Amino acid sequence: MPFRRSTFIRPVIALAMVTGSTFYAIAQQSPTPTRVRGTVESVDGDTLAVKSRSGEDVKLRMASNMMVLGLTKIPLSGIKVGSFIGTTTVPGSDGVPKAVEVHVFPENMRGTGEGSRAWDIKPNSSMTNATVADSVIGNDGHTLLVKYKGGEKKVEVPPDTPVVTYVPGDKSELKAGAKVIAFTKQLPDGSLETDRVSVGRDGLTPPM
Repeated sequence: MPFRRSTFIRPVIALAMVTGSTFYAIAQQSPTPTRVRGTVESVDGDTLAVKSRSGEDVKLRMASNMMVLGLTKIPLSGIKVGSFIGTTTVPGSDGVPKAVEVHVFPENMRGTGEGSRAWDIKPNSSMTNATVADSVIGNDGHTLLVKYKGGEKKVEVPPDTPVVTYVPGDKSELKAGAKVIAFTKQLPDGSLETDRVSVGRDGLTPPM
């Protein structure tokens, strides 16, 4: 009996089409958020309900070991040589990255997330956590040279740039109306869990 090639090929092509369409559908899905920024709506047991800045209602499971940190404003002069900072930057017109915000880490958080990486708060923004190696104060703010393992970056910090620092926080601060940024991961059932939340003090919106 002759081998009927077409009979064999049709199921293979169909399987390939199904597999390809499945991968395409997965690729088209919205990426799982790793940071949720917004306003606390409620806390119910271990569930934190947040209205995101884009208007979405997000439910987050609070991990049993969740860390809560407060964020409070400090002056631009609070950024000193030797400070370990994080700064969100966008490309400047002169080629020097311009700070959108700066957060100064306390000593017990030195080294947190050291390095530079893409960030999601603005188009083409990046986050750099590094040590301030030099600071030049001018009429237009500060120009910082920051160094991290494997690299360095010059950053312009305009006078109106929000500057904050971390202070110990508590879960009791997660009240309706509080402004937060929650760092999340997706659980196997598709829900989101957070093990670290930063909450603005005195109505402050976390700028990072």
